[in-house]
Amino acid sequence: MPDSTLDSFDRSILRTLQNDGKASVQDLATAANMSTSPCWRRVRKLEENGTISKYVALLDAKKVGLGTQAYVHISLLDHKETTIIAFDRFVSKEEQIVECCSITGSDDYLLKIVARDPEDLEAFLMQRVLALGIVRSSTTHFVLRQKKQSTALPLNL
Repeated sequence: MPDSTLDSFDRSILRTLQNDGKASVQDLATAANMSTSPCWRRVRKLEENGTISKYVALLDAKKVGLGTQAYVHISLLDHKETTIIAFDRFVSKEEQIVECCSITGSDDYLLKIVARDPEDLEAFLMQRVLALGIVRSSTTHFVLRQKKQSTALPLNL
């Protein structure tokens, strides 16, 4: 359920920031149809309460030499707390794993992994992921072409 404390001004500010994280307070105020001082206070409140968790630069993976992406389904050997903690620690340390979700169904996790090329991905899977000794199985789905990528959340649901 959406945070009911977000009003139309907050949503406008957030929508603008999702499209341009470097937008000035003046740009945000214009988009929200308000003056800069109240807009600045709203942005600070959204940062302080965690609605805005951080600001980042989104990079083009191919332009930084990461031309291969894959989604990897992982099933663990067991569901003991030590196994789950070990896997979670591993995931948190590995930069090539850019997204990890615990999922329902026959697998336990879904990983999004980036690599230089398919061989680099294979090496990462074999030498890092499967070498953990706690993975029962993995299924890899290579991304052929990305049709849509967005970090913006829908704010009107």
